[in-house]
Amino acid sequence: MQGEGGSHMTVKAKLGFGAAGGALAVVWMVFMAVTAHSARAADPAPAPAAPPPPAVTVAKPIFKRITEWDDYTGRFIAKERVDVRARVSGYLDSVHFKEGQMVEAGELLFVIDQRPFKTEVARAKAGVDQAGTQLKVAQLEFERGQRLQSSRAMSTETAEERRAKRDAAQAEVDAAKAALRNAELNLDFTEVRAPMAGRLSDIRVDVGNLISGGTADSTLLTTIVSLDPIELEIEASEAEFLRYTRLDTAGTRRSSREVPNRIEAQLIDETDWVHKGNMTFVDNEIDPNSDSIRGHATFPNPDHVLLPGMFARARLFGAGEHEAVMVPDIAIVADQARKLVMVLAKDNMIEARVVTLGPLIDGLRVVRDGLKPDETIVVNGIIRAHPGKPVTPTVATIAEDGTIKVADQK
Repeated sequence: MQGEGGSHMTVKAKLGFGAAGGALAVVWMVFMAVTAHSARAADPAPAPAAPPPPAVTVAKPIFKRITEWDDYTGRFIAKERVDVRARVSGYLDSVHFKEGQMVEAGELLFVIDQRPFKTEVARAKAGVDQAGTQLKVAQLEFERGQRLQSSRAMSTETAEERRAKRDAAQAEVDAAKAALRNAELNLDFTEVRAPMAGRLSDIRVDVGNLISGGTADSTLLTTIVSLDPIELEIEASEAEFLRYTRLDTAGTRRSSREVPNRIEAQLIDETDWVHKGNMTFVDNEIDPNSDSIRGHATFPNPDHVLLPGMFARARLFGAGEHEAVMVPDIAIVADQARKLVMVLAKDNMIEARVVTLGPLIDGLRVVRDGLKPDETIVVNGIIRAHPGKPVTPTVATIAEDGTIKVADQK
């Protein structure tokens, strides 16, 4: 009879084990099962799909005809400025203006006590009269000597002495008249008048104070500045000055030393370039401390809105009309001293391109060198665009005002 035990014996026999090796057979079977399971567990899992290249927005730069302007900042300065000081010393007697008012050239501002100076004028006039009388006496003596000499009643030596006395008396008259003119001039100087038209500052000395005059340390009475026209002082870097020089040499743009190049300005609360002027001065040397050179532009100021010390943004005519490649500032990357744009190359690969930039015009930056009009650049998502890596581009267009519009948007 064959039961379950018989079956086991049959399996053992088939495996080639005897009854004594049954336990070994079981161990071997377990080992084979574990090995097969381990082999299945060691099989690698299928790799996940690679993410797509990052999405960016790309567009072609704008290529149009422009007049180039260069941006500057500066402050307005008075074309003329005078510290009003007296030419003579004395006590301040009266003031004849209101603080901050506009005055015309020659208008009376201050009066110094005139009484001592009038006395000096009177003394000088008396000196002129006295010298004149002495001259008359000397002239009569000289004429009498001439007659006596002609009749040989006087020696030549005596006649010459009378001539000398007459000439000395004439010199005394001239000196007395000069002293009179000086006294009258000092009397005139007691009236301090505006040397030019402009706006006055405040009164620095009150009536009754003793003021000194006629020296470099004379008492400051007030100041006056001219307002129309007014000048804007700007500074250009050495590189900008060299560019203007090269343009002048090439005949593209004349130097501001030779022609009054156009310049426009706007104040801090203005958005339009409402103030129109011309360059009138370029300094003769570059400041080694700032590596810049000063320039002045003159602006008409009939309404006196522009004041000395006022801050302004300015744009100076930089080049005549020419075709230019223009991109929005958002498409430009700063790499230390270099400026880059990310160009979409073959197979949607990104290429970093070094560019030379110009001014900002109507919201777009002029690219002077490094980019062609038919090339495509990244204009949005630029942080995801890495040189030598692919991207997923979405085509857009750059508007005239610098805004970016995706092709399928309305």
